[in-house]
Amino acid sequence: MKLPVDHPIKPMLAKLARSIPDADDVLYEPKWDGFRCLVFRDGDEIELQSRNRRPFNRYFPELLPVLEDAIPDRCVVDGEIVVAHAEGKGLDFDALQQRIHPAESRVNMLAEQTPAQFVAFDLLALGDNDLMGTPFRERRDLLENHLAPNTSV
Repeated sequence: MKLPVDHPIKPMLAKLARSIPDADDVLYEPKWDGFRCLVFRDGDEIELQSRNRRPFNRYFPELLPVLEDAIPDRCVVDGEIVVAHAEGKGLDFDALQQRIHPAESRVNMLAEQTPAQFVAFDLLALGDNDLMGTPFRERRDLLENHLAPNTSV
């Protein structure tokens, strides 16, 4: 993969704050109850990377065709893998944890029974451009303009 951002990379993580910042230029993202994931795409090749720089592709095969349709041909997207609760009660972290399993047959079964979704919240690279030095508000606008929403959910 030849992208403007080195692979693998360590994602920026949230930091504890004792109070909510009160400023006009602050953007807020909810705390997702999932696995942090960086998506690297170069043409037909898509790699999912955990926050610890480990591969996720084998655990979430159902995400690959969805991401192929949703993200630009050359990009790095930061986000979270989540599983919706079967009874519509928010997100189900326990079901998500079950997805990290050594047996491929179990992974494939769970991909059908408890499909994962990817929540994108940052765009780190687009085409040949490294966006990591670009202000977050601009990256977020680019993400919203270049991401095709999944309407099947």
